[in-house]
Amino acid sequence: MLKVLKFRYFLVVLLFVGCGETSEKKQTDTQTETVSSPEKEAVSADDKVILFYGNSLTAAYGLDTKEGFPNRIQLKLDSLGLDYKVINSGLSGETTSGGLNRLDWVLNQPVDIFVLELGANDGLRGIPITESMNNLQAMIDMVKDKNPKTQIILAGMQIPPNMGADYASQFKMMYPALAKSNDIELIPFLLEGVACIPELNLEDGIHPTAEGQRIVTENVWNVLKTIVLPQGGTEVTEKLVEELN
Repeated sequence: MLKVLKFRYFLVVLLFVGCGETSEKKQTDTQTETVSSPEKEAVSADDKVILFYGNSLTAAYGLDTKEGFPNRIQLKLDSLGLDYKVINSGLSGETTSGGLNRLDWVLNQPVDIFVLELGANDGLRGIPITESMNNLQAMIDMVKDKNPKTQIILAGMQIPPNMGADYASQFKMMYPALAKSNDIELIPFLLEGVACIPELNLEDGIHPTAEGQRIVTENVWNVLKTIVLPQGGTEVTEKLVEELN
């Protein structure tokens, strides 16, 4: 049974690599007007900005964007009375190369917290690790150059060993290596508790369902809260968060 499941997952990944650009391009076309951009968001002068910059996982592929983790993070922040505005700049099918090319436009407005969620599509396409790593590093540098005070969170990702065990291992370690060398926060694995669990993913076996996005939200919040929660009030605030959930 385990072999059958592994083989089924292998086929899903192959289909995603072969057809991912086409299917996600269609999804992108339908989501273009719903993905937030710095120029479209109404941000109060009192609000701090959290910008989620990623691919279909951030864009909530296959779901209403309200069910995605960026919007769920916004609801958490609002419920706690924290003056943060979340901007969802997720684009389905995005690679690190594409992300690097559009980043300058996205950084048209001040960003207080920048959450970088890219690389999964690189891994599924077998793009050389050094190329992906250089692109991620270039994006981190661009954010820092734009505003040295912007706090950066890097979302770690893992891939199945279809491109080889060595490639998968190097891909996984790329994220903590970048986080350490740049002294930035790391979400160890964005899809922790969701990946490879059929009932938490859509039929493609890759993108989270609404319930899967709830779990992803907690993975993100576990790191984000260390930045946004008032110092000294963490325990009280966390108790309130639990009650709200």
